[in-house]
Amino acid sequence: MIVSDVMTRGAQIARPDETLLQVARRMAAEDIGFMPVGDNDHLVGMITDRDIVIRAVAEGRGHDTLVREIMTHDVKYCFEDENMDDVAQNMGELQVRRLPVVNRDKRLVGVVSLADGALKDDPEAIGIALSAVVVPGHAQAA
Repeated sequence: MIVSDVMTRGAQIARPDETLLQVARRMAAEDIGFMPVGDNDHLVGMITDRDIVIRAVAEGRGHDTLVREIMTHDVKYCFEDENMDDVAQNMGELQVRRLPVVNRDKRLVGVVSLADGALKDDPEAIGIALSAVVVPGHAQAA
C-alpha cells in the first residue's frame, strides 16, 4: 500500500507568525496534535502539542509566543507515492509518529501517522516501527 492510500488529506497548516494560543485552539478544535508549519507555500517546520508543552509552557513562555520560536525546524517528510511499510520503517528510525506528505513537486498534500498505517495497512509492520518510536530516552516523537 502507498502513503496516499492511508494518509489524511487536507492537513491543517500553522504559520510561523501565529501565536501558540491560535495554534493550540486550532489543534483543540480539530482534535489533532501535529501541524506542519508553512510559510509562502513552503514547509519550514512542524509543531506538536508536545512542543507547546515542553518548549513553551515548561519554560514559562506565554500564549503569545510565536510558532517560529518553538517549532521543530528540521522538516522530515515523505512522498505520497512511497510504500507505507518503507515510510513506517523510516518513521521508526527517525522516532516520529507523524510526517507531512508531499507530492513530487514538494507541495503538501496531507499528513500520515503510524496510527493511519496500523488502521489501514499492515498493523504488524507499523507495530514494529512504533516500538522504535517509544523507546525511552530517545529523540522527541512528533
